[in-house]
Amino acid sequence: MAFLDDETWRGRIFTGSWVTSAGGDTAVVEPATGRELGRVGVAAPADVADAATVAVNAQRAWAATPFQQRAAVMRRAAELWRVHADELGSWLCRESGSAAAKVGFELHVAEQECLEAAALPGRPGGSVLPSEAPRLSMAQRVPAGVVAVIPPFNAPLILSIRSVAPALALGNAVILKPDPRTAVCGGVTLARVFEEAGLPPGVLHVLPGGRETGEALVSDPNVRVISFTGSTAAGRSVGEIAGRHLKRAHLELGGNSALIVTRDADLAQAVGAAAWGSFFHQGQICMTTGRHLVHESLFDDYVRLLAGKADSLVVGDPAAGDVALGPVIDAGQRDKIHALVTDSVAAGATLAAGGTYTDLFYRPTVLADRTASTRAYREEIFGPVAVVTPFESEDDAVKLATDSEYGLSLGILTGDAMRGLALADRIPTGIVHVNDQTVNDEAHVPFGGVRASGTGARFGGAEANVEAFTETRWITVRGDIPGYPL
Repeated sequence: MAFLDDETWRGRIFTGSWVTSAGGDTAVVEPATGRELGRVGVAAPADVADAATVAVNAQRAWAATPFQQRAAVMRRAAELWRVHADELGSWLCRESGSAAAKVGFELHVAEQECLEAAALPGRPGGSVLPSEAPRLSMAQRVPAGVVAVIPPFNAPLILSIRSVAPALALGNAVILKPDPRTAVCGGVTLARVFEEAGLPPGVLHVLPGGRETGEALVSDPNVRVISFTGSTAAGRSVGEIAGRHLKRAHLELGGNSALIVTRDADLAQAVGAAAWGSFFHQGQICMTTGRHLVHESLFDDYVRLLAGKADSLVVGDPAAGDVALGPVIDAGQRDKIHALVTDSVAAGATLAAGGTYTDLFYRPTVLADRTASTRAYREEIFGPVAVVTPFESEDDAVKLATDSEYGLSLGILTGDAMRGLALADRIPTGIVHVNDQTVNDEAHVPFGGVRASGTGARFGGAEANVEAFTETRWITVRGDIPGYPL
């Protein structure tokens, strides 16, 4: 029997076991072909309330489980990502439209996230504090309780597991609400992996659903922390609801990341890195290189070479052959991309490559925008579109890079790495890569943006995870009850 045998999960949600949902079900669609791959359950608000009640009770026992046992579950989960890589990778390819490089990247990070999480239960759980009184004074880190994880469609496995694994490892229960468009590779796969790894029933719940499901989850009184990844607009809504209920919301949001190419950069190497930054996974990555800021002396050659690279890339069904780009997720996303491109060309940008599509396959596109004023330059596109703009001086580059509401990732390609680092110090972003493009991620590093890109580095790395998924409790102990002058 297949690890993801759909007889197990077809039309169901996961609440420690596979059950029929109150919200019915929805089709799992392959964007490359339009074929139905299966059906998943859709959670209604009533399902959320039931799951949260179960999670509260299960969490107490899970938090009391010896730390070695929680760590062992994480190690077994890591092994399962390797053992079932071919089957799980096939779902990533077909359901999310991921090409081979993206599939390998997601599976590798999923394994590493579980291994990193396995180290968390054994970390010191607090600190001893000095006190004015004759007593033992301690700060203890305790599990937050029930954590809601809400990931998007674009990297469904990574953006689920990076919160699910550390939250579980630290003794929390988790309710995961995957995007219905990628509910198998972003939800069902995690349920099956942790089920097989020995996680007790009721500690992890998988409830696919849309906005109504998400609002019920954020509002539920049994949920204490929300870990959200998605658009800035949706993140503002999540943050507002969480704030009304006095909950912590960790928000990793949109971006329009800049790549600065200085006059002494290796042009051929720069174009190769830049193409990866803009076109990897059809540009459907929050860190995607949206704005290419190129020294004016290199501008014309850079546009020509990047356009040539774009024209050479193969776009097609990743399940049918070796392609560089697969389909975008759906027609709504495709139409949004195309509107941004056509509006920008109408406003004066030069279309150097691409700008066309067949079905959901959008050609990698290069726009030369000398005025830095078109929609494609200023907005997050979430598609395979590179917008190239010239700059005259480093001060000009800093001004252009900073002139955005976003602050997620920054790349600087230069012949002088130390000068590149000094340049980065002048541009507010959560992530910087000197002599690399903007799309990078590792399981053990802090990840997050500033400004409209989110609430800072609350994902990745032991310190960030402990901060995100635990509470601090002050505890004192005395040998005798003191006397008081009242």
